[in-house]
Amino acid sequence: MSDLLLAIDQGTTGTTVALFDKSCKMIAKVNTEFRQIFPKPGWVEHDLDDIWSSVEQSLKSCLDMAKVSPQDIRGIGITNQRETTGLWNRASGKPAHNAIVWQCRRTAPFCQKLKDSGVEDIFRKKTGLVLDPYFSGTKLRWLLDNVEGLRPEAEAGDLCFGTMDTYLVYKLTKGKAHVTDVSNASRTLMMDLDSLQWDEKLLDLLGIPAAVLPRIRSSSEIYGHTAGVKNLPDGIPICGIAGDQQAALFGQACFDPGSVKCTYGTGAFVLMNTGDRKVLSDKGLLTTVAWKLGDKTSYALEGSVFIAGAAVQWLRDGLGIIDSSPDIEPLAASVDSSDGVVFVPALAGLGAPRWNPHARGIITGITRGTTKAHLARATLEGIAFQVRDVVEAMRQDSEENLSFFRVDGGASQNDLLLQFQSDLLSVELHRPKVIETTAAGAAMLAGLAVGVWKDQDDIRRHWSMEKRFQPKADAETVQQHLDRWQAAVEKA
Repeated sequence: MSDLLLAIDQGTTGTTVALFDKSCKMIAKVNTEFRQIFPKPGWVEHDLDDIWSSVEQSLKSCLDMAKVSPQDIRGIGITNQRETTGLWNRASGKPAHNAIVWQCRRTAPFCQKLKDSGVEDIFRKKTGLVLDPYFSGTKLRWLLDNVEGLRPEAEAGDLCFGTMDTYLVYKLTKGKAHVTDVSNASRTLMMDLDSLQWDEKLLDLLGIPAAVLPRIRSSSEIYGHTAGVKNLPDGIPICGIAGDQQAALFGQACFDPGSVKCTYGTGAFVLMNTGDRKVLSDKGLLTTVAWKLGDKTSYALEGSVFIAGAAVQWLRDGLGIIDSSPDIEPLAASVDSSDGVVFVPALAGLGAPRWNPHARGIITGITRGTTKAHLARATLEGIAFQVRDVVEAMRQDSEENLSFFRVDGGASQNDLLLQFQSDLLSVELHRPKVIETTAAGAAMLAGLAVGVWKDQDDIRRHWSMEKRFQPKADAETVQQHLDRWQAAVEKA
């Protein structure tokens, strides 16, 4: 077997390594979890050594499971939890501090200080992002200001900053490559969306020395070759990089402007390809780089729903209504409707397009006839309503009509959820045969760089659908649903 592509999907709670063949079929997949570190309330960290160990373990187990020769691997693609910020010694590779995770809120005071100084619009226009602790730039600033000795080392060029893609490429190449791709760089608050380069004005506002930053590269090219990696021969090209949500968009073959995917996980992430148009949202969405292939850059609009699968976990763990997450579908399907019950799952505030951190979950429409089945159904509908709000904002911002809507992630296996989503959007939903679309996207980007596939059309031919969901509800019924949702969400 040859023309194998190895994908490393470095996630928030674990690292997945998967092998794909030329037909985009996944041959093997292994996930290894690692520690979550919570030094203070609202603070989240990862140990970079833990992350690298999880990569090594997943890599060994995946190759053992697949029973293939590592010599047959044509290239390695990397996709990663975005915004998580690492800093390590350039010469030794030793971490300077734990990585600060995307979820960490410790830089909220600095973000507020920047907002109060009147520079938020500068960041929005240059980066397409909002000033929020979510993004990498303020995390890097915190490390330089709060860990003794790091700022002078950074200014001298002795430290490397990177999101997790950068760290993995550094480790895989034994320190020879200090790079990132445009999709990850676009999540740092430091890259200009037009020039696709680090921006001096933004670096000055954040107090970041340029000497610490990686080179920004495209999403599909050879960045370096393996050197001294356990269980892999030297010389394998590392040749694809994209942040996890952009990789999923690529893995779903959403190559055309107006194509949209939603990943239903703990939260839900919706991305719309806007092609070469950089659409700045006035509806509460983020503008980001989808990928860059050669000289061609594709942009995307992104909306994040904070609570999706987590609402189902709350029914399981918080209320004890179900024993396991998959139990929600048969329970919800045991009733014909939610019988007027609406659940707004704002358990961690509301994300796009409302961005209300103070919103809280609310259940309306309860009567003596309400059962746990009605609440289960209302929970699934609440996920779909939030996603619909994001998609509607995208339609308005982009002025694009959706031709289809592709889905992935754990909750995409729930047919009842997807049918209701299709009804709300009045558009077809496509669920792929390979739902590991994030890893698949990384493998596809790597394969393009080394000629496994000649172009995106070649890849598109290998994308295959497992199930199609078509809208069944009439317009009047959909509007009644939306009116109930709007009334409830205003109370949250």
